[in-house]
Amino acid sequence: MSQNISTAVMQRRIEPHDSLDFFPTPGWATRALCEALSQHFDLRRMRAWEPACGEGHMARPLAEYFEAVFSSDVHPYGAGQLLDFLWPYDGPSFDWIITNPPFRLADQFVTTALERATRGVAVLVRTAFLEGIGRYQEFFSRRPPSIIMQFTERVPMFKGRLDPTGSTATACCWLVWLIRNDEAGAVTKFAWIPPCRKALERPNDYQARAA
Repeated sequence: MSQNISTAVMQRRIEPHDSLDFFPTPGWATRALCEALSQHFDLRRMRAWEPACGEGHMARPLAEYFEAVFSSDVHPYGAGQLLDFLWPYDGPSFDWIITNPPFRLADQFVTTALERATRGVAVLVRTAFLEGIGRYQEFFSRRPPSIIMQFTERVPMFKGRLDPTGSTATACCWLVWLIRNDEAGAVTKFAWIPPCRKALERPNDYQARAA
């Protein structure tokens, strides 16, 4: 029997119930977001929180653009502080909350982030995350993103590791909420992220270091 490798099948990401859903983000994908945000915001005067930091692969590129970056995770991967983002929080505020959220908890991460960020929220998700009647009725119809930023290149992500030579059939996008423009009924803008991996990739992006 031949293997079914259709895009629809390959886009499914089925994880065990107790999975930590750790899919590290290539640094260039984070820089692509920051380059776009930098056109409208002075990020060097802003603070960001990465609440699902894993081994720090996203927090490090964020630190290249933001004045300060606080990173945390529910699991002690060795980077950031040990903290469950979905629990009550009474610490300092942050301008931006930016993350690649756990797949099963993405809706909850965005809802929580919108309650805590003062300027904006950005999450990296599969483009297929935009689909679904239930998610639309329970989430997007109430809190539509301000901007959908669609990658024109694939962003290869693999469970538990980064692979500079890996490939994927899964399309990804950044969803961005601007805090003053995230009310129901707001018009969502759409933008393409032009090819940028070659320009934004760094050799040390694939090293696991504390952040």
